[in-house]
Amino acid sequence: MEQSKNPTSIKTVLSIAGFDNIAGAGLQADIKTISAIGCYATTIITSLPVQNTTGVKAVFPIPDVAIEEQLNCVFDDVYPDAIKIGMIANSKQVDIISRILENYKGPIVVDPVMLSSSGHQLQDEETIAECIRKLYPLATLVTPNLDEAAALTGMSVKNLQDMELAIDILLTKGLHAVLLKGGHLPDDTLSSLLKTNTSDSIAFKTQRIDTRNTRGTGCTLSAAIASYLALGQSLTTAVKGGIEFVHQSIVAAKDFQIGKGNGPLNHFFNPIPLK
Repeated sequence: MEQSKNPTSIKTVLSIAGFDNIAGAGLQADIKTISAIGCYATTIITSLPVQNTTGVKAVFPIPDVAIEEQLNCVFDDVYPDAIKIGMIANSKQVDIISRILENYKGPIVVDPVMLSSSGHQLQDEETIAECIRKLYPLATLVTPNLDEAAALTGMSVKNLQDMELAIDILLTKGLHAVLLKGGHLPDDTLSSLLKTNTSDSIAFKTQRIDTRNTRGTGCTLSAAIASYLALGQSLTTAVKGGIEFVHQSIVAAKDFQIGKGNGPLNHFFNPIPLK
C-alpha cells in the first residue's frame, strides 16, 4: 500500500465581492486570479449585479443576514491567509464585514468598487462614508482608481501631481496604504502610485495595450496583490507582482472576442498549480 504524504498547507485567499454573469470581474475574476497564482480561493457573495460585457443592468443585494452567516461559516472552517474585498452593496454590509474582520489576523486588500466600468453607480454616499469610517482603516491596502479617488477626496484627479495629493488626503483619513491606479490617465505609459503612512510614494509603470478586453482589471489587481501577500511577499513586492499579473493577463487576451463590449482578461496565461 502506498504511504500517504504529509498534508500540505495551502495558502487561502477569501474574496468578499459581487457576482458577474460574464465571469470576467467580481468573484469570478478573483477566483481565477487567486487560482492562477497558486492559492486556494474561498468566497463571500455580497450582491448579484445583472450584467454583461456592455454594462450593469440592475443590482440585487444579498440579504444582510446572509453576509454575516457566510463570513462566520467560512471563518469557522477555512481561516484565510489574506482577504480581498470588492463590491459592498450597502452600509449595513459594511458594518457587518468591518465588525467581523476587526480582529482578523492577516492582510486585507480593499478595492473600493463604487462605479461599474459602464458608469453604473454601485454604492451610495452613506455606504462610501461607512467604508471610509469603518472598513478602509482595517485594510492593509486600498486600491482606488482615479474616479474613486475623486469621490473619496472631493478633488479632481487628472495627473500625477493630483494623484500624489489625493493619496495624502486619503492617508489622513486613517488608511494605512494606498495604491492609486492611473489607468484612466490618457498616457501611453500607465503610472500607479503606492504610498503608505510610513514611506514615500513608489511609481509603477506599464505600457498601455491597444485592446478593449480590460474587464475586471481592478478586481484582478486587488485579488493578485492579496494572493501574493498570502504567499508571504512584502507589500511593495506584492503590488509589483499584481500589476505585472494584470498586464500579462491583458496581453494574453488582447485579441479575444468575447461579448459585444469590454471583454475579460486571460487570467490563465501561466497558471501555478496548488502545492
